[in-house]
Amino acid sequence: MGIYQIGQFVCRTFLSSSYKVEIVGEENIPTEGGVILCCNHISNFDPPLLGAYIKRPIHYMAKQELFEKPILKSLLPKLGAFPVRRGMSDKQALRTAMNYLKDGHMIGLFPEGTRSKDGVLGKGLAGAGFFALRTEATVIPCAIIGPYKRSKPLKLVYGKPIDFSQLREEKASADEATEYIMKHIGLLMEEHKN
Repeated sequence: MGIYQIGQFVCRTFLSSSYKVEIVGEENIPTEGGVILCCNHISNFDPPLLGAYIKRPIHYMAKQELFEKPILKSLLPKLGAFPVRRGMSDKQALRTAMNYLKDGHMIGLFPEGTRSKDGVLGKGLAGAGFFALRTEATVIPCAIIGPYKRSKPLKLVYGKPIDFSQLREEKASADEATEYIMKHIGLLMEEHKN
């Protein structure tokens, strides 16, 4: 068992014992090929939750500052994370993500770029749309419906793949593609709200 699998097991054990976790739609995740999981963001626990209950490993962009901390700088890459400089165009991070997708891996994105303090879905950043349009990866919308409280149900929904053929045909912008992704996340949140 590798470090990623150990991390998954630890996260799954912690989350399942701390919250009433319900997973919906695992069957919507392709077993192979590039995949982009696009999810709303309500807590620091979102990345572990997103990946703890599925077989395929997820690669995440994590803020550069985390890679400057002694333990995390060696641990994060083993857990599939790679650094991104926030607030600027980070070409190296974009290239890393594109390569992961082209090599048939899965990346996890939180298009809002920051946590929502009130649980309301915010505006997405163009990065998610950029990856969706520039690669052949399957885009899966995800919704985390909280809160992270012991007595309350915590639901993670993996939606059906989003069809981008028309947007590609229309040569849509990255912003338009992200808006389309956010609409799908919003629909999942509405459909599955507790």
